[in-house]
Amino acid sequence: MAAQYLTPEQDDKIRQWERWNRNYFIFAFVALTVILVFSSQLGLSSGESWGPLGVLIAALITPIIVLQLKLACPACGHKIGWQAKLMAPDQCKTCGTFLRSRD
Repeated sequence: MAAQYLTPEQDDKIRQWERWNRNYFIFAFVALTVILVFSSQLGLSSGESWGPLGVLIAALITPIIVLQLKLACPACGHKIGWQAKLMAPDQCKTCGTFLRSRD
C-alpha cells in the first residue's frame, strides 16, 4: 500500500488549524495567568465568592475544547479530536493518511 499524503490545499487547512490552535492557546495562557494573578485586584474573586472568575475561566477554556473537536482529517473526514494536542498528529489513525503534504 502506497503512503497517502495530503494535497497542498488540505495541508493548508491543517496548518491553518494549527496556527489558530497555537495562537489561541498562547492568548488563553497569558490571559488566565493575568486574571488569576490579579483576580482580587480586578474584583473578580473574594474569599467567599469566585462566581465571576469561574465564568471568565470557563469562557477562556471553552474555545480550546471547540478547536480540538473541530479538527477532522481532510482525506477521510474522521474527527481527530483529542488525538491532536497543539499540533495535528503525524498520521490519521482511521485512514492512515500522513497529515503533511508530500512537498
